[in-house]
Amino acid sequence: MPSKVKRSGTVALIGRPNAGKSTLMNHLLEEKVAIVSDKPQTTRHRLVGILSEDRGQLVFLDTPGIHKPAHRLNRTMVRHATEALREADIVCLLVDVTERSGAGDRFLLELLKQVEGPRILALNKIDRVAKPTLLPRIAFYDETGLFEEILPISARRGDGCDLLLSTFWERLPEGEALYDPELLTIHPERFLAIERIREKVLIQTRGELPFTTAVLLDRWEEEPSGGLVRIYASILAERPGQKKILIGKQGSRIKAIGTAARKDLEEFLEKRVYLDLQVKLEPDWRESRKVLRELDREVDLAFETEE
Repeated sequence: MPSKVKRSGTVALIGRPNAGKSTLMNHLLEEKVAIVSDKPQTTRHRLVGILSEDRGQLVFLDTPGIHKPAHRLNRTMVRHATEALREADIVCLLVDVTERSGAGDRFLLELLKQVEGPRILALNKIDRVAKPTLLPRIAFYDETGLFEEILPISARRGDGCDLLLSTFWERLPEGEALYDPELLTIHPERFLAIERIREKVLIQTRGELPFTTAVLLDRWEEEPSGGLVRIYASILAERPGQKKILIGKQGSRIKAIGTAARKDLEEFLEKRVYLDLQVKLEPDWRESRKVLRELDREVDLAFETEE
């Protein structure tokens, strides 16, 4: 007989860009659901990760970093984050302790004042700073009176993460599982695959293309035997110079992206992958409703299924 579910609910992971939300969720799930890079604004959707165990079911909402939006894409990203903040049973604010506090942090604190449920603060990346520097940060956030717990962690190394997870479980409401306990996420396989391609683009281009690229799925073909999947996708560039960067000298950059992505996809899909990547010029795609609808299509289908 399966163990009776005792607690079930959602935890929204929020914070400024590059605070480590995706790294934390992947660590707590012990699986890679969200792509990770050292670039801000890597996460563009509200991603769902599901942890089911004897204590119940804990559903993480990994959100885009909250920032001042400059494009239609960014406004959509911030909306995903603020909606999760309002809907979650528990809100966990992640703060990158290697960065100085600023207007973005003050804005987040104002948003948190509107949250009625438990609020937890995780001071992340403690492995990169001297311990004495943490004390003033802890004191500052403690004086706000907003947080039930303030926990120093390193999502990358796992320091303090077990205690943070126990803190979530203690505050979850009692209830039955929201999703099938066998699920790790609700997002379609194709969406997760395209995200992994985008991760390789971010890694390969590093500081050259901060936020100006996206990946669209053109075709997905599976052989009847199930042993091979053919994926055709387009990498978008806003300007000719960016397209040149993505392609690289004699095609070296796009080849490197494709090789790294194919290896990752074969491990993820557990089958052979033929990957065809094309770089397409799409001026001002971050303001294009058509492109943004296409980018949201797969992830939106997941939330429609949820409802």
